Amino acid sequence: MTMKRIIIVVLLVGIAAVAGIVRSYSKAGHSISEIPRVMSGESASQNEVREETRKNYDLSPGAKVEVAGINGAVKIETADVKTADVYVERIGKSPEALKRRKIVIESSPSSLTIRGKTGQAGFFARLFGSGPTERVTLRLPRQVNLVASGVNGAVTVGEIDGPVEIDGVNGKVEVAQAGGKAEFNGVNGNILVLLNRLDENGLSFNGVNGNIEVRLGQGIGAELEAQGMNGDVLSDLPDFALEKAKHGSYHASVGTGGKSISANGINGNIRLSRSLSASTTSEAAKTK
Repeated sequence: MTMKRIIIVVLLVGIAAVAGIVRSYSKAGHSISEIPRVMSGESASQNEVREETRKNYDLSPGAKVEVAGINGAVKIETADVKTADVYVERIGKSPEALKRRKIVIESSPSSLTIRGKTGQAGFFARLFGSGPTERVTLRLPRQVNLVASGVNGAVTVGEIDGPVEIDGVNGKVEVAQAGGKAEFNGVNGNILVLLNRLDENGLSFNGVNGNIEVRLGQGIGAELEAQGMNGDVLSDLPDFALEKAKHGSYHASVGTGGKSISANGINGNIRLSRSLSASTTSEAAKTK
């Protein structure tokens, strides 16, 4: 019983202390919304602070590049290079806000990882304070294996010759070109992906809250199987055939068929189209 009384007394003292902070700041003319900022060590008058990181890493062909846990947009450009250029920008309301999170970069010739993690902060800072916004910009070799996961922002990817995996993104996703397997899981936003070929594992979408557009390269055939869709499968291609089944299930083919495109749990439409070839783009430019 004595130990229980001690615990009760400690809890009552803590509640009284918090209540005292509330009363003192209310009397001083501060609003309740300002109290968490004071507890976390921030000042309402402080300006935003910025932190930039620029690094370069050599990568071998087929290296795995992973971007994970980013609180902001991710932009990935590609080129015929052997070096990865990494630029990370972090913006917070105060120096204390920047300390709440950190970006960890790990590299080797066969892999590059850029990951956001919880930083050093006190209890009230973690409870009430806001973390920084992060923007990650990469310039990568085309021959990489790309994985992006846990991104709270848009993800834009250039031409990748290897497989692409996108998981847990809160924002739109655009992939200029995927040269192999492409997989999209748990995306809250529209998706646009261009494919110049499909490998044996094909293309898959799972748990997408948004519209999906797949642009296939000239001459590529595909078979689409969709289950649990709250939307339609659309296309204006002359070599497109659609057979609709019951309960939000679809089967469609492009050309003579071929590798599979699977979709499950899609809250939006799926559109299949052709990507413009270099010659087609040139002719269109001349016409204009």
